[in-house]
Amino acid sequence: MRARPLGTAATGGLAVALALGAGVATGPVGVANAAAATGAAAAPVRLMSGEGWLNQVGSTLLAPVIRGAGGDKADKADPDVGSGPAGVKLTGAGVGVALIDSGVSPVPGLNAPGKVINGPDLSFESQAPNLRHLDTYGHGTHMAGIIAGSDPASAPGATRFAGVAPGAHLVSLKVASADGASDVSQVIAAIDWVVAHRDDKGMNIRVLNLSFGTGSTQSTALDPLAFAVENAWSKGIVVVVSAGNDGFAANSLTMPAADPDVIAVGAADARGTEARADDVVADFSNRGNAGRHADVLASGRSVVSLRVPGSYVDRTYPAARLSTTADPAQRFIRGSGTSQAAAVVSGAVALLLQQRPNLSPDQVKRLLMATANPITGADAYAGGNGQIDVAAAAVTKKPSSAPQVNVAATGLGSLERSRGGVHVYDPANDVELSGERDIFGRAWVAPTWALASKTQNSWRDGSFNGTRWTGGAFGTDVSGQRTWSSVAWTGRSWAGSTWAGRSWADAQWNGRSWAGRSWAGRSWASADWSGALWQ
Repeated sequence: MRARPLGTAATGGLAVALALGAGVATGPVGVANAAAATGAAAAPVRLMSGEGWLNQVGSTLLAPVIRGAGGDKADKADPDVGSGPAGVKLTGAGVGVALIDSGVSPVPGLNAPGKVINGPDLSFESQAPNLRHLDTYGHGTHMAGIIAGSDPASAPGATRFAGVAPGAHLVSLKVASADGASDVSQVIAAIDWVVAHRDDKGMNIRVLNLSFGTGSTQSTALDPLAFAVENAWSKGIVVVVSAGNDGFAANSLTMPAADPDVIAVGAADARGTEARADDVVADFSNRGNAGRHADVLASGRSVVSLRVPGSYVDRTYPAARLSTTADPAQRFIRGSGTSQAAAVVSGAVALLLQQRPNLSPDQVKRLLMATANPITGADAYAGGNGQIDVAAAAVTKKPSSAPQVNVAATGLGSLERSRGGVHVYDPANDVELSGERDIFGRAWVAPTWALASKTQNSWRDGSFNGTRWTGGAFGTDVSGQRTWSSVAWTGRSWAGSTWAGRSWADAQWNGRSWAGRSWAGRSWASADWSGALWQ
């Protein structure tokens, strides 16, 4: 499957139904946007130009990002009890971070036993055994490396890669294909699955990273994505969402960052230095408005993280790789966007939750906002409360448990309006997925789903919205990795044709890279690809 904005010819540039990766996001969203709230038409959808992978400015190594955010100084001593193992560095050990993205490939730094748990693959590639769970696009692995990447222990003085919370484990739910295509119904299904399985043995999911957004044309009080993330928040999961990459001209945030409960993350530009004194708000970060803007910022310009050799991003934007001098093994690639910034914050949240597991999502959000470092001269909206300082948050007593007071989402709005005018479509017959229906063409009945989601009954034995999407239990894959079981999608898609799993025709993951294969012609049009809407 691939995706395009409403009204774009089949031969035109591609887009996706979700804003995933670096680049510019779609039109206005958010409670404060009167046009969206009243049902006015969305702003025209703009195709991406791949800025997040192509036009890098220098390289922002992850180690100085972590130092700048205080991740290297975050101490395990609990300030709320006035005692504890002082001098012990926080790593996020024991904390599960759910990552709903394009999958995670087991590259070095993410291939240790237990580092990545594969939840269900809900993407269009789930029907191809050679692609299932693996990151054909390259975005999810980049986020995973920032959040919790960790090389094995090495000799003193040897260089090793480590994410913000190298001791945390990741629960990967793949929703996007190699072209970034994903529908809102797939993401909602993934969020509901995370909520339902957060306390399964060995999971302990306390953080949910969503490095994407849609151009929803309805308020957060109605939008189903907003309802889904609020439900996760109410169940004790800290939801971290990228604010969007539309720049200072965007007077709103993408959905679900527009929801006031979650932690909306904007991007800072370190301008090539480790010191924060000269940092500015990245010019691609959404400005927002008085009613809703980024809560906090983190570094998001040219951030270096793990590369998936042979993935779509890697093939399309080779200039985003580091030089062979700086990276002889060619393990890394640079990416810019509020996606990367959100991943930094998700790792920081894992550190705080290792230190104080009893912190509520509201308390975590308040701690990060209260201890953030404001950017001198920053726009009042775009700059939010400033850049996170997790070391300061770790020595600050937790705030009162009084919850945030916001208008609660109902989830009773439109699935179609949540898409923001961008649709996945079947290239075999050029039929778009639109209207109130999911990827199987099943009717989306908002009141029925909202009630089931709230009571954690939207998933039943691998079925969601009346269709069997996946298996019903964990097993192990050929490498011994804990992996949710799969099923064949034998039913009809919205287009009326059977699922064929069209994608990379013969691509194989050999343990370190995707084998050099060509795209299956009619399924993917790489020449038309414009960088995706992944933030």
